[in-house]
Amino acid sequence: MASEPIRDPVKDHLLTPQNSAFVIIDYQPVQVNSIASMDRQLLINNIVGASKAAVVYGLPIVHSTVNVQTGLNKPPIPQLRKALKGIPTYDRTTINSWEDVEFRKAVEATGRKKLIMTALWTEACLTFPALDALREGYEVYVVADAVGGTSLAAHDMALRRIEQAGGKMISVGQLFCELQRDWLRKDTVPAFMDLFVETGGTMGIQLSYDRAE
Repeated sequence: MASEPIRDPVKDHLLTPQNSAFVIIDYQPVQVNSIASMDRQLLINNIVGASKAAVVYGLPIVHSTVNVQTGLNKPPIPQLRKALKGIPTYDRTTINSWEDVEFRKAVEATGRKKLIMTALWTEACLTFPALDALREGYEVYVVADAVGGTSLAAHDMALRRIEQAGGKMISVGQLFCELQRDWLRKDTVPAFMDLFVETGGTMGIQLSYDRAE
């Protein structure tokens, strides 16, 4: 068995470390504590895992917060600050981050047209910039199990609206596998396995068991 030669990672229609950027918006205590569409600890595990994947695979990362400088809100949750240590944040007052000049310039500066987007809440701070990005010709990939809304209905309707506009839904596990793609890319295999272990799930349990053997 042999892997085919690596496809052009910039032109590949699938996500690669060379053609995509990671966008993360508003994982701050107030927002996390208001999530009702999924288990909050699972949400934290998933967004931290997705963020670590972006770091491991060297994706450009655009991290935005809301109302920290005004004193109306707190910085991101500590688990995320640790995972994204050294990554700058773009604080804003707009609900729609796309209407913030510095944020939009940061996205444009990545030079990537595939945006892996995560945000709280799904119905506002994810939906609005996702729709604007799609309108401006970007491809938007929402990590659906790393985002959340104030109710299951609010979350589901927001994802549906993004999808109707052309956005694509992916999962945390799919993100890991799509960026790794081949076990022969050995430099990132240990981190790839750790991502599954840290986020749990069947594969994480199996990998952890295999290591113990």
